[in-house]
Amino acid sequence: MESAEHSDREQPSPEHRRPDGVTDATVAALGKLSEALEVVEQARGMLYGFHRLTGKADLTLGEAVDALEEAGHTELAARIRRELIGLNVIDGRWTFQLVEEYDDGYYAALRTAEREARDQLVGGRRHLFEAEMKEDRRTHGRPGHEAVPPA
Repeated sequence: MESAEHSDREQPSPEHRRPDGVTDATVAALGKLSEALEVVEQARGMLYGFHRLTGKADLTLGEAVDALEEAGHTELAARIRRELIGLNVIDGRWTFQLVEEYDDGYYAALRTAEREARDQLVGGRRHLFEAEMKEDRRTHGRPGHEAVPPA
């Protein structure tokens, strides 16, 4: 026999239920839009990784130049310092500028479009496609397969 607590956890929360009148096609389309945003979130993380690694490389290059200088290779150290330390990674830009442009441009535009589509079509609900997939795939009534966490 199910406990009352367990049976209370068998229904998805209201924010993960499809509003009346919303079609399968709409839920699937919003799922694809959400998937695109997730890929962009991953790409953004990689861009931030690129930003951090490039910055670390520049600082490490500075340490290498200092070491070359200390080892007596002053001319070589001076050339590397002059030509490479602080060099733009793209014409006129360091990586922080790439990150800012990406965040303010493509990333912001996609986030806005995804949010506006959800607001317009399903009252702002997020991850309806995944919530319905969870309902489809879980074993109802089995511990560890509840629709929601404990209250």
